[in-house]
Amino acid sequence: MNNVSLPIVIEPELANNLIGKEKVLFIDLCQADSYVQHHVPGALYLEYNWIVSGDKPRMGLLPNQDQLSRILNSYGIDEQTHVIAYDDEGGGRASRFLWTLQCIGHQPLSLLNGGLPAWAAEGYPLEQELRFPQLPDQVDRNINYIEGPVADKQYILDHLSDDNTVIVDTRSAQEYNGVKVFAARGGHMPGAINYDWTNAMERRNNLKLKDTETLKSDLAALGITPDKTVVCHCQSHHRSAHTCLMLNSIGFENVKGYPGSWSDWGNDPSTPIE
Repeated sequence: MNNVSLPIVIEPELANNLIGKEKVLFIDLCQADSYVQHHVPGALYLEYNWIVSGDKPRMGLLPNQDQLSRILNSYGIDEQTHVIAYDDEGGGRASRFLWTLQCIGHQPLSLLNGGLPAWAAEGYPLEQELRFPQLPDQVDRNINYIEGPVADKQYILDHLSDDNTVIVDTRSAQEYNGVKVFAARGGHMPGAINYDWTNAMERRNNLKLKDTETLKSDLAALGITPDKTVVCHCQSHHRSAHTCLMLNSIGFENVKGYPGSWSDWGNDPSTPIE
């Protein structure tokens, strides 16, 4: 089955038709107790903490390449596997996993729109059988991180005054304004635009994404347009990974995420802050 044409954000109706198909794998990044209660049939559980690393106070860093390689190998994810990921919290954890796959050049992937809440609310099948792959001793798939989807601190410093680059801060307004502080310093990067990641969702529609035209219009009003390179960050590139996938899904091609995000920037006394 050729899955290249599957959308980056996939609706439950289409995803339901793909259960059991060759080279399609559902990955569940819900809370563990939620997975035990019920999940998409055939979905394999993946613990979120396995796919991020930290060097306190910097959190949400990319995992060690060997660790990620072992995970992909144990889950049977090769270059042709179309990964459909979901969670139960709006898509942040699932998007972070998919963005990490993008960081190794893995292309066949989709985010389940609305995640498990939307799937269940719309009446699609659920199962309770627990599925936990065992990590092997040997690694078969060797991977390398690529630069395209990633913006590090130096990249952002080099592009703060670049008219063709826009920094999108997907944290809450209180975090952006320095009212809520989860690092040594509060505030935001010079020139960064605040776009709370939840603004892309319809709260009354199981946190599914708003329609494409509404998203494009809302973003354009803030100066976030497809002709620019868009760098997304939050506190640890959890919420902002969802924004990266959302932007990809509506046609933005030059999108980067900042692993570490504000936990990196806000804890470095040398970085500029407004």
